Amino acid sequence: MFNSAEIIETITMIEHEHLDIRATTIGINLMDCISEDIDKLNENIYNKIVDKAGTLVKTAETVSKKYGIPIVTKRVSVTPIGSIIGSAIKNLEQEDAINCCVEVGKTLDKAAKDINIDFIGGYSALVQKGMTKGELALIESIPLMMKETSTVCSSINVASTKAGINLDAVKKMGEIIKETATTTKDALGCAKLVVFANAPEDNPFMAGAFHGVGEGDAVLNVGVSGPGVVRATVARLDNKDIGTVCNEIKKTAYKITRMGELIGREVANDLNIPFGIVDLSLAPTPAPGDSIANILEEIGLERCGTHGTTAALALLNDAVKKGGAMAASYVGGLSGSFIPVSEDAGMIRAVNDGALSIDKLEAMTCVCSVGLDMIAIPGKTPASTISAIIADEMAIGMVNKKTTAVRVIPVPGKDVGDFVEYGGLLGTAPIMPVNEYSSEEFINRGGRIPAPIQSMLN
Repeated sequence: MFNSAEIIETITMIEHEHLDIRATTIGINLMDCISEDIDKLNENIYNKIVDKAGTLVKTAETVSKKYGIPIVTKRVSVTPIGSIIGSAIKNLEQEDAINCCVEVGKTLDKAAKDINIDFIGGYSALVQKGMTKGELALIESIPLMMKETSTVCSSINVASTKAGINLDAVKKMGEIIKETATTTKDALGCAKLVVFANAPEDNPFMAGAFHGVGEGDAVLNVGVSGPGVVRATVARLDNKDIGTVCNEIKKTAYKITRMGELIGREVANDLNIPFGIVDLSLAPTPAPGDSIANILEEIGLERCGTHGTTAALALLNDAVKKGGAMAASYVGGLSGSFIPVSEDAGMIRAVNDGALSIDKLEAMTCVCSVGLDMIAIPGKTPASTISAIIADEMAIGMVNKKTTAVRVIPVPGKDVGDFVEYGGLLGTAPIMPVNEYSSEEFINRGGRIPAPIQSMLN
């Protein structure tokens, strides 16, 4: 039972500190949709998504009203399309194969719109060690697919601790990101495209969500979010020592996660599908105070990005995971602290004040839960430089046995000092400078960077 103080505390968190369920995501296995006929494949995909997730929005809204907890987005993730498209395009020329992949993307988009969800993820490929014909076609179709759809998100895993880094795929993704930027307004397609190392199979957050091959037929994953709540907690601690700060963050994370699992299990039960995991990630928004950067500044930094930022983020990430892990039976996804620039008002201020650079953000990714996220860069940035940015981040993930990712946006016609406005959760992105020295010769070598010695765990 909850006592009156806990109820009042929760109401305060919701009304004044931006506590919410950021994502309820149904993962759907599409392996039984495989067909050698592309039309039949599309029909099977559409029917299964509508069958499994047709009542997600209604159910989530009912549970949200019952408990008074906002559920911000309703989403679906599916088996990586790169893993199921092969049979349907194996005898086609590359251009025809690419067009078939786009048609599957449009099917995903239609299904998402017909069931009224916000996003659908899984236009994905796992190519950390090599690419099949189907996976290559899917990757090359991304720019056109993004142009033709509005709800579909894409993710490509190009590295892992076990396999190393597929530098050929890294090179290709730099080119694809560059092309996607030119085919969608203000490079919006790049905001729905993420490149991973060690991608998790149960992530409820876009753009990286897909339903892993080790998952069941359907599952409900939930992502909680409460940076505003954590910030308010730290702000009340005045000059308490750092151990006290860690302990109070743990307590807060426990409360947030307990609420998230309660809501997630209720939605899953009403949908009659298994409950999967709670993702503990603190996901910021552009709303004032709902910021990871603001938490770090409450801990004692004048501005996010100054010396000490990585240490403060490390303690925040660790405390969130420790508190959340005690509250939930099943924890998964990314689980930690997101540091997207455009989606975090404090990060935007830090960039504008000259305190935060891409180099510092890269250092911060060593201890956070994702990577270089929602970073806008000059539209003139060469594809090889984008590939090199990806390669650096993949190396951090590979060596440290953790998930890392890159979601960069080279905005055509924009340069350092400019902004691009997306609105909603995607926010406003200041154009950040990149190192202008070339990495092209390194990227053009291709091949595969071998797995590190720490991958030998057997």
